[in-house]
Amino acid sequence: MHLIGFLLKKISIFAARIYSEKFYKHLNMNFDLTEEQLAVQAAARDFAQTELLPGVIERDEHQKFPAEQIKKLGELGFLGMMVDPKYGGSGMDTVSYVLAMEEISKVDASASVVMSVNNSLVCWGLEKYGTEEQKQKYLKPLASGEIIGAFCLSEPEAGSDATSQRTTAEDKGDHYLLNGTKNWITNGNSASVYLVIAQTNPEKKHKGINALIVERDSPGFVVGPKENKLGIRGSDTHSLMFTDVKVPKENRIGEDGFGFKFAMAVLAGGRIGIAAQALGIASGAYELALKYSKERKAFGVEISKHQAIQFKLADMATNIDAARLLCLQAASDKDNHRDYAKSGAMAKLFASKTAMDTTVEAVQVHGGYGFVKEYHVERLMRDAKITQIYEGTSEIQKIVISRELLKN
Repeated sequence: MHLIGFLLKKISIFAARIYSEKFYKHLNMNFDLTEEQLAVQAAARDFAQTELLPGVIERDEHQKFPAEQIKKLGELGFLGMMVDPKYGGSGMDTVSYVLAMEEISKVDASASVVMSVNNSLVCWGLEKYGTEEQKQKYLKPLASGEIIGAFCLSEPEAGSDATSQRTTAEDKGDHYLLNGTKNWITNGNSASVYLVIAQTNPEKKHKGINALIVERDSPGFVVGPKENKLGIRGSDTHSLMFTDVKVPKENRIGEDGFGFKFAMAVLAGGRIGIAAQALGIASGAYELALKYSKERKAFGVEISKHQAIQFKLADMATNIDAARLLCLQAASDKDNHRDYAKSGAMAKLFASKTAMDTTVEAVQVHGGYGFVKEYHVERLMRDAKITQIYEGTSEIQKIVISRELLKN
């Protein structure tokens, strides 16, 4: 019996190890930040407080694009953070990018979404899949912050269903003729380079889609009016119209028909950036609520001494820490060349919900003052909502997560 018991124990340990390796093999629980990562975080925090905070309310109210601030972000290397220095980038890791995105987003989500699109969707996609000629011509000025880019996927009838592209790129031998409309394009009027997803072979469905690099001054390319949005009002969101726009074949990214795979690949990484943005919005609102709760008095004491407020702060802090760990896990997966489809989608799903929940509660903690613009939290609440929508709605994230879970 003793031998049987010993063998059962050994089998149990072996089974537990197999289980652990299966479900936890991709978890990296060591998130001690390096000195370089801490320096990046501090630099981003300082920039947010000194350059972005002054005027952020006015920019939101007047829907003013933060052109001067974005230029300075580029000069500091924040617009091409993960790009190899030989292409004008900063050569940093994704964890550093997440840390910087959080700090910038605490103050100005309109600026951070420019940073996210340029880093995650445009620069990363060009460096990963572009030709050497494309990298020299387009990636270098994008990564160095000389210009900014835009990623053009969404259409009037193709948002979550990215396979239903109505924009067409007709193959004319040495060039494509681009026709169609793109909606809700971040950096729509400020970009110099646009990555446009378009259908070339409808009979092939998603396998007939291409990704094309389009320059701002291309004849037939028109930028529509700026959208009047609920949040991130400083960010310029526009519709784009293409009428017989001639795009040289050398401006196609990847092989013919690679466009849909390209779009899905860059969006997988983009979700990490938007998760970090959501995390920053939540963190910013929490910090304001915590500070205010220690200053405002009700019934003779600071409201932070009332259990109702303490419980709100506890929920906020717990969810923010959980969201941060998910963001860091996704960033670590990307840095270590592990599959980050699931972890990125989980991070975006949870962080965006945390942003929405936390900002609503931050307004509640502020009471009537939370409804007033000068206290910032109402703006953060408005900014939070879009994180549940763009670069894949929360519902799409659940589809991605469940698909990954059911693979095995």
